[in-house]
Amino acid sequence: MKNWFKLFVTGIILVTVTACGNQEGTPQESEGNDTENVQTALNVVATNSIIADMAEQVGGDLINMHSIVPVGTDPHEHEVLPEDIQKAEEADIILYNALNLETGNGWFNNLMETTNKTENEDFFAVSKDVEPLYLTSAGQTDQADPHAWLDLQNGIKYVREIEQIFISKDPTNETTYTANADAYIEQLNELDTQAKSAFNDIPEEKKLLVTSEGAFKYFAKAYGLVGGYIWEINTESQGTPEQMTQIIDSVETSEVPVLFVETSVDSRSMERVSQETGLPIYTEIYTDSIAKEGEPGDSYYNMMKWNIEKVHEGLNQTRGEAQPLNE
Repeated sequence: MKNWFKLFVTGIILVTVTACGNQEGTPQESEGNDTENVQTALNVVATNSIIADMAEQVGGDLINMHSIVPVGTDPHEHEVLPEDIQKAEEADIILYNALNLETGNGWFNNLMETTNKTENEDFFAVSKDVEPLYLTSAGQTDQADPHAWLDLQNGIKYVREIEQIFISKDPTNETTYTANADAYIEQLNELDTQAKSAFNDIPEEKKLLVTSEGAFKYFAKAYGLVGGYIWEINTESQGTPEQMTQIIDSVETSEVPVLFVETSVDSRSMERVSQETGLPIYTEIYTDSIAKEGEPGDSYYNMMKWNIEKVHEGLNQTRGEAQPLNE
């Protein structure tokens, strides 16, 4: 009975909209048009804004995109909203990172169970082809570090996986998805090549990238740096006395000139490190989210470009003379 009622109401709405369009002089399709050829965009949901941006680069106008975790928000922990449930129910494709990212409070698994979604049919891990790095904290060494996208070569693997997922659901538009992915990957490869060349001019004793979360393992490995951090992953305790002592000792035994703080974390712990060491926080950098539209870092490409440029600039400062970047 409910289904019949929905169909009845939908029919009334369609008739009304068509009638209004005719009154305003909207051209109608000829009687011979084949309505089966009308293209319907794929409804795609991603767990965070980075994956959502990648998907938009590949899908373009062929997809409707929704990011569950809002821009600027940590995806490790998320409180599922009614809109998230609705979007997931309506989705043709749900993209998630995996690698220990969406595990905080079990929000993603619970959402997939609530919406009756099946892995590799409805929801897909875009990190499938990534070789993971692992956490180093006691009791966590069997857990993957989720921040693989901070190595551009891993980002490229994400893009290829998204391309194949879209093709599997919409083979008619394979040529478009592949062309979009190829063009995007060419840009990412160029940026990756530039980054690997740029960091060669930093002295070894200054190649310590200090951030709040230990999210930059992949970035550091890709571009010849050493990752330093207060805590290792956002799902653990943050800024404990032991953690603070460890990072301060690391900073003081190096020649690193500046510190960095991520856009998606509370800056107070890093401010304490700055006070204890006398080193400035050079600028914010991006980890778990792109920036709002119109700001630096408002896409995956732009956030990586910003990170590469600002980390390079910061580590090339002179210790004791470096100043925070006012941008």
